[in-house]
Amino acid sequence: MTTAGPRKAALFFILVTVALDVLALGMIIPVLPKLVVAFNGGDAAKAAIVFGLFVTVWEAMQLVFSPVLGALSDRFGRRPVILLSNLGLGLDYVMMALAPSLTILLVGRVVSGITAASFSAAGAYIADVMPPEKRAAGFGMIGAAFGVGFVVGPALGGVLGKVDPRLPFWVAAGLSLANATYGAVVLPESLPPDKRMPFSLRRANPLGAFALLRRNRQLTGLAAAVFTANLAHFVLQSTFVLYTAYRYRWDEREVGLVLGGVGVCSAIVQGGLIRPVVSRFGERGALMFGLACGAAGFAIYGLASTPLTFALGVPVMSLWGLSGPAAQQLMTKRIGPSEQGQLQGALSSLVAIAGIVGPPLFTRTFAWAIAEERSLKVPGAPFLVSTALLVLTFFIVATTTRSPRDERDPDPAERS
Repeated sequence: MTTAGPRKAALFFILVTVALDVLALGMIIPVLPKLVVAFNGGDAAKAAIVFGLFVTVWEAMQLVFSPVLGALSDRFGRRPVILLSNLGLGLDYVMMALAPSLTILLVGRVVSGITAASFSAAGAYIADVMPPEKRAAGFGMIGAAFGVGFVVGPALGGVLGKVDPRLPFWVAAGLSLANATYGAVVLPESLPPDKRMPFSLRRANPLGAFALLRRNRQLTGLAAAVFTANLAHFVLQSTFVLYTAYRYRWDEREVGLVLGGVGVCSAIVQGGLIRPVVSRFGERGALMFGLACGAAGFAIYGLASTPLTFALGVPVMSLWGLSGPAAQQLMTKRIGPSEQGQLQGALSSLVAIAGIVGPPLFTRTFAWAIAEERSLKVPGAPFLVSTALLVLTFFIVATTTRSPRDERDPDPAERS
């Protein structure tokens, strides 16, 4: 990519890809549980168990296939992996839109988990085309695109789902297929053939990918921080609606407004603040400041006795968004170009593990904290657990990234 024009078009495509992938995934959130209930004859209790299986299966596919797609992108380049994933995701939504049975719908969910694992290749693309000192801004833009898709997707899916429960699947399919077509025109390859690495099953599995994270103390510490931080994050997906309904009596309207505010604040932080903050304070400083704000935000959420106090925690929490891109920039500087896909796959697998562990951890904590037999109820307990997890993450980062070398690219010998 030798000129600014093609590079900007390619970066724009990567951001659009992430936004549309998350938008499509978010669009089916309001309607998928209803389809599962319908296929179970209206039995909500049985449907809840089946839907839990759907969630677990999707995360398991992310865990297994994120390293596979990351390693494939290291071998064949980012472009074919990203485009084929978009194509596969679009065809999969068509299959789910037409699914005549619960079994076919589950198969579609499995395929969705596999094809959505292309986020690892998208992250590697950013690492390929941006200089090391600017990667945090690139990862921040991916985070902003992710946030936009996550906020808009469920809202749009809810509107379309009222027309027909299968309509969101058709629209998601159209968006994914259109994105694949657009990418075929504008997306150049970012990884030159001389920097590619042979594909091996040893590297293309979660355990093999995690071996990369054990290469040195900094990578290991940052990987642990990524896991604990993402584990803390799953409290929002698991208990946000339950908690706010229980404590503040919020309905769909209030939840939607607050989530919209979260999306706006996150987009501002990840799209506009990361570059100047990292430039001024360095990756380590931005990472630790973001973690401190996240811990404070969760504490406000868990202790807020009024809706207004809870809402005041939203801008504080949004500053947590500084930490993820800063951590990724630190990690990408510790490995060579031919391993960026493997790194992103390993990180996606860590997020998937957090997605398997987090929901039961926080929902059970919430149930325990508000149980009828409990004289002192603490509905904010899940958020306080997340506060503790981010405090732990802060100390992991503080103790494993003290060396000034963490701010520099590794020596060529270290990359080999």
